Amino acid sequence: MPEPSAPETSTPPPRRGAVLLDRLPLPERTFVADALRTETVGGIILLAAAVASLIWANTLHHSYLAASDFHFGPSALGLHLSVAHWAADGLLAVFFFVAGVEVKRELVAGELRTPAAAALPVIAALCGMAVPAILYAVVSGAEGGSLKGWAVPTATDIAFALAVLAVIGTALPAALRAFLLTLAVVDDLCAILIIAVFFTSDINLAALAGAAAGLVLMWWLLRAEVRGWYVYLPLALAIWGLMYNSGVHATIAGVAMGLLPRCATREGERRSPGERVEHLVRPLSAGIAVPLFALFAAGVTISGGALADVFSEPETLGVVIGLVAGKTIGVFCGTWLAARFTRAQLNPDLGWADVLAVAALAGIGFTVSLLIGELAFSADPLLADRAKAAVLVGSVIAAVLAGILLRLRNNTYRRAAGRPDWRGETADPATSEA
Repeated sequence: MPEPSAPETSTPPPRRGAVLLDRLPLPERTFVADALRTETVGGIILLAAAVASLIWANTLHHSYLAASDFHFGPSALGLHLSVAHWAADGLLAVFFFVAGVEVKRELVAGELRTPAAAALPVIAALCGMAVPAILYAVVSGAEGGSLKGWAVPTATDIAFALAVLAVIGTALPAALRAFLLTLAVVDDLCAILIIAVFFTSDINLAALAGAAAGLVLMWWLLRAEVRGWYVYLPLALAIWGLMYNSGVHATIAGVAMGLLPRCATREGERRSPGERVEHLVRPLSAGIAVPLFALFAAGVTISGGALADVFSEPETLGVVIGLVAGKTIGVFCGTWLAARFTRAQLNPDLGWADVLAVAALAGIGFTVSLLIGELAFSADPLLADRAKAAVLVGSVIAAVLAGILLRLRNNTYRRAAGRPDWRGETADPATSEA
């Protein structure tokens, strides 16, 4: 009599997550995308990319230059560009697209929708750009330096600034983040205008007209509520390519497209189309576009002599003073002037010490400052590298100064709420009201 056969056992299929470099399962993809939408994670990735860039450029300098200067792309379309060029003109357009949507949302449904509410951050942002430019011109001009870099210290890096605030300001009022975000959005809009007006040379009218026609077509498709990434992605690439070939900096195409989606919610909508597309694109911006730009833009050779040059050369000293002192003075005084001489009022949840901390935080220039530095000193690579080093040094000093001020304010709010600060101390209930 034959022996009974052993029951067949089915081999479970291999898990997709076990395959090297395979696509993550849906829950993990969702987790990663949500993490990239937070300021803290985006800022950390940006910082890691900048550090990696400095290490790469200072240890394997020749390979860094070779990688940055590697060219690819269709020559027939005028897009045979270096890797560094693709990162600055191509990937950074994604960042400016997100910035454009943020500007539109603030204008339609945010702090900028009414003149009275917009006055305070708008005046603060304008003063926060004017004072650094003036200080740069004074410092650089007094020593016979170039005035071409006046716009370098005028920009604020949203990702870094919000990341520092999110890490340190756990007990700070929510109004402080709203103030910084609105300030940074206005700052970005002004930086975009500076790039468009002052760093655009020869104009190809045919290419510019083609880009404008593409934008009109995209606007019409959005108003007709045509859906599908396969419609908008090729159109966006065509607009970007035409804008690049027009002579206008290609990142302008990003912000122009960001201003097109509707950002006001209708009845029955949880989020507007603009908010939905920003929700989808932000992880790409924070996780890929901006870090890769930083990787190929922040790679400067650091040495004792190079760091000393930052504080001795007129152009670089002007950038550092503009970022650290100019931004702090400009934003704080602009806010005070707006509150003193207009109908705008400082949020009652905030104190002037909070405004001073945010003003110092605005001195973190980095992403846009690095881009403007490349454009301003494009004819002098050595001076462009020195300007990058000055942006890095100035941003670090501003971040440390702002971190100290924010920590002090954070401890004050924690003690006032009866929560121990980092030293384990709490406020006396009798004095907490004060």
